[in-house]
Amino acid sequence: MLVILGMVTFLDRINISVAGSSIMHDLGLSPSEWGYVQSAFILSYGLLQIPVGALGDSFGHRKILAIIVLWWSAFTAFTGMAGGLATLIMIRFLFGIGEAGSSPCSTGVISRWFEKGEVGKAQGYVWAASRMGGALTPFVVIPVMMWVGWRAAFYLLGALGVIWALVWYWYYRDPSQSSRTNATQSTSINWRLLLCNKQFWLICAMYFFYAFGSWFFFSWFPTFMELGRGFEKSELTYAVAVPFIMSMIGNIAGGHLTDKLTKRYGVRIGRKALGSTSLSISAVCMFLAAFIPGKMAVFVFLSLCFGIFDLMLPSAWALCIDLGKRHAGTLSGAMNTAGNIGGFCCGILFGELVQQSGNYNLPLYMIAVMLIVSAVLFVFINPEKPIVETEGEK
Repeated sequence: MLVILGMVTFLDRINISVAGSSIMHDLGLSPSEWGYVQSAFILSYGLLQIPVGALGDSFGHRKILAIIVLWWSAFTAFTGMAGGLATLIMIRFLFGIGEAGSSPCSTGVISRWFEKGEVGKAQGYVWAASRMGGALTPFVVIPVMMWVGWRAAFYLLGALGVIWALVWYWYYRDPSQSSRTNATQSTSINWRLLLCNKQFWLICAMYFFYAFGSWFFFSWFPTFMELGRGFEKSELTYAVAVPFIMSMIGNIAGGHLTDKLTKRYGVRIGRKALGSTSLSISAVCMFLAAFIPGKMAVFVFLSLCFGIFDLMLPSAWALCIDLGKRHAGTLSGAMNTAGNIGGFCCGILFGELVQQSGNYNLPLYMIAVMLIVSAVLFVFINPEKPIVETEGEK
């Protein structure tokens, strides 16, 4: 069910990017205005990570996940009704409130159902599914757009989320250890202790700079390929899908690698070395994508970049379980909040740089620098020192 949710989450999220040029044309939006549309979602998505993650820890993930998926599915459908910039920004902001709980609540479920040696693989498959959702999006959205217009694509994808929420609520049960007593313990987190912890700020800063790069693929990437490098609409299916498939492979491989390396060498190697190395290599690929002209070159290097830097993603989310223990949902929400602030900045700065310079390649150099900073910060995280110790868990 979490794997399917990962796919639905990104189908609903990426559809607006695939339809971006058509929406901009129909509603008369400039690149700068489109940047604000993209960032409206990222802002609410980021701000609500912590509270919705904490709600899942407190009241159970069966109920909270069902509610938030129904919420964002409704606003996915409402996106197809937007008539201008103001309504589109408002709808995408409200859509982001629902999607904010997906990753932290999924992490909370994984922390309760999987052993420590399996959480990396579990995270890897869930995140790989999200990338598969991104890969499938152009194959779903573009034919629907060409047949009946972009608005119908949002109605269709909104219905998928409603079906998932109903099946989840009927099927899923929180495990016995997530009793009312343990749920109460989860809410008693010492926020002052958390906010004064250097580890907390390191993991949040690392994810801020990583997500600054990853949100390029979730927001501007299809528009960049079409308007920046001259891909036709018909070519966008493979041009968008292949990088997401590479990311899917990276997540699965990264999940297995982090658990295998952690078991053999400890969490310092299994989490830190894998995360920092993959971020560094991906920064080089991003730089080459900006530097080397041509359609095929940018396609190859951006595909490699997306696949390689997502090798670290299961490690980052497994760190939330290593460091947060039974507060994994809350900590992952905080980390993802920081990441989405990075994504918000990326969405706006990308549009502003293109608007001012007319050059779609310039923002890629900026993203490469952000990935290097993330790689450096990853080195200083100590996964052997939990931020919050739960009674009985050492």
